[in-house]
Amino acid sequence: MPACHPLTDTQLPLIWLLSDARNDARLEKALAGLPPQSGFAFRHYHLDEDQRRARFAALRRIAHEAGHVAILSGTADKAQEWQADGVYGATEKLGPENGLLRLATAHDLAELRQAEAAKASGVFLSPVFATHSHPGGKTLGARGFHSLAKQTHLPVIALGGMNAARAKQLDWPRWGAIDGLSQD
Repeated sequence: MPACHPLTDTQLPLIWLLSDARNDARLEKALAGLPPQSGFAFRHYHLDEDQRRARFAALRRIAHEAGHVAILSGTADKAQEWQADGVYGATEKLGPENGLLRLATAHDLAELRQAEAAKASGVFLSPVFATHSHPGGKTLGARGFHSLAKQTHLPVIALGGMNAARAKQLDWPRWGAIDGLSQD
C-alpha cells in the first residue's frame, strides 16, 4: 500500500498488529503471519529517535512487501517525513487531512466525538479487555465497547486484550493487538 493513499471504510484493514518493546523480537515473524492487507501500527516508544526511525523503516519495508499498511504513532508531520501510510494516536496529533490514513485513539464517548470532529479515518477504541499494557486498569468489557462503538459513524478497531478468540467472542471484525498477534 503506497504512502499518502487514503483508504475507504471497506479498505481499512480488519486486523492490526501494534508494536511494543515486549513484542519487538517477534515483529518480523508476526508481520509475515498476518492475513493479507492487514495493518501495522508502529509505536516503539522505548527507542531513541534515530533507532526508532531505523526500526520503523525496516518494519515498514517488511509490512509493505507483505501488502500491509504501516502507520506511525506520532505526529502527522513525522508520519509524512518517515513515509508512513498514516498516523496513529491522540486526536490532536493526527493533523489536518493530508492523504495519510489518520487513526485516533479513544477510550470514551468524548474522545470518539473528538475523533469524529477531526475527521479521523477510524478509531482504536480501548481497552476492551484486561491488557498487559495497563495491568489492573479499567476496561470497557464487551457491553461497554458495543455501546460506544454503535455511537459513532467511524470504523472502530477493538483494542485491549484482543486476540482472534476474543474478537470472535466480541463478534467484532476489526481489531488490533500487541501480544495477541505476536506470541509464538
